[in-house]
Amino acid sequence: MAFYETVFIARQDISAAQVETLADQYAEHITSNEGKISRRESWGLKNLAYRIKKNRKGHYVMFNYDAKPEVVAEMERVMRLSEDVLRYMTVRTDDLPEEPSAVLQRREERGRGDRGDRGDRGDRGDRGDRGDRGYRPRREDRSAQTEGAQE
Repeated sequence: MAFYETVFIARQDISAAQVETLADQYAEHITSNEGKISRRESWGLKNLAYRIKKNRKGHYVMFNYDAKPEVVAEMERVMRLSEDVLRYMTVRTDDLPEEPSAVLQRREERGRGDRGDRGDRGDRGDRGDRGDRGYRPRREDRSAQTEGAQE
C-alpha cells in the first residue's frame, strides 16, 4: 500500500454537518478497504481563487491515508459523481504526517476567535478634545479656485 493526501472542496451552500457526512463517507470507503487514515482536517469555508461552477467559496477537507491504488481510484470516481464536490486532488506522499498541516498551524498562530489582550499599545497620551476642523471649501469651490489660478 502507498501513502496519499487528498484535499477536496465542497460547495459553499451545504452545511458543515453535510461536509462532515461527505468526509465520513470517504473515510469509511478507505477504512473498509484495508486503508488507514492518519490525519483528517476540516479547514472550513474559504474563498476560492476563482469561481468554480458558480461558487466563490468552498468547504475544504484534507485526508492523509495509507491505501491501495484501486481504493484511491474508486474514491476519486465517487467524488467525480458527487454534485457537492467542486474539486479534489490526490497526491502520493513519501510518509504519513501526524502533526497538523500548515493551514491549521497558521490558524492556531493567528488565534482567531478570542482576541484576548491587545498588548502594550504604548503611551498614546491624552487625546482630549481635538477641536473643530475649521472651514473647508466644498469641492465645487475648490475646483473653481484651481481653474482661476490656472488662467
